[in-house]
Amino acid sequence: MGTESTVAKIALPARLVPREKLHLRFLIDYWALTKPEVNLLIAIAVFAGFCLARPITLQGFPFALLINTLLGSLLIAGGTGALNQVIEREFDSQMRRTSRRSLVAGSIRPVPALWFGILMSLGGAAYLALTVNLLSSLIAALTLVSYLAIYTPLKRKTPMCTFVGALPGAAPPLIGWAAASGSLSFEAWLLYAILFLWQFPHSMAIAWMYREDYDRAGYQVLPSHENRQKFVALQSVMPALLLVPISLLPALLGDEGRIYLVGAVLLDMTFLYRAARMAFSRSNGIARQLLLASIVYLPSVFLLMFVDRN
Repeated sequence: MGTESTVAKIALPARLVPREKLHLRFLIDYWALTKPEVNLLIAIAVFAGFCLARPITLQGFPFALLINTLLGSLLIAGGTGALNQVIEREFDSQMRRTSRRSLVAGSIRPVPALWFGILMSLGGAAYLALTVNLLSSLIAALTLVSYLAIYTPLKRKTPMCTFVGALPGAAPPLIGWAAASGSLSFEAWLLYAILFLWQFPHSMAIAWMYREDYDRAGYQVLPSHENRQKFVALQSVMPALLLVPISLLPALLGDEGRIYLVGAVLLDMTFLYRAARMAFSRSNGIARQLLLASIVYLPSVFLLMFVDRN
């Protein structure tokens, strides 16, 4: 890891690199600092909350408001990702999957990265407040603070960090709903509950795949070895099991039709099956299958809600 970083630094003096490539590398490094792969799921959840609160129609749909909501949310999410990497840069250097991040490799210095994250976060919160509404800005700001100030340090203290992190992690649909309607209804909290429960199997799959990395860096995402297997089993299966009645509730309440009901049942059973396999046959391959199932599950449930909304 250290050798690769050193080679990357001395391989070619900056003055010999074409200016266009330096500019491109600069943009790529800062783009990666925002954690775009995470932001994609956040954007999907914000979009879902907004459009379910104000269904898309040929007339009267506030497209400009939706764009402003997504832009402000992604600014805050990107700022949060940057600040998270600043805080955890020393620990990232001890993990193989994060050892090539720009802050670890030295292509971005901590102070500019810190200001980048602060300006993005403050800019996103201000943008939401000015172009959308105060409620969506407040939810987004509280999400940022709780994620960075509570969840991030807690990862080195206790495996309960997964539960704590899931609380702000489930907030994106609330941001979208608040942006579209100016309030939070029972349906908004139902979306929150689905995303809250979904995070546990998703997180356990990642934690198991990279358990050696987390151990090396001193993260307590998983408990000690004697309790680890039981913890992973419970955190994978129980939330996936609870997702079944929660995800079917929109259909049972009459908000969604039969297409959603059938589709949600199939998605729930597939997700639960993958979680159960993770509980009984823990391996990196099984964890990877659960991770893939989780990535398919969430946008598919939201899509079915759009398609078959009553």
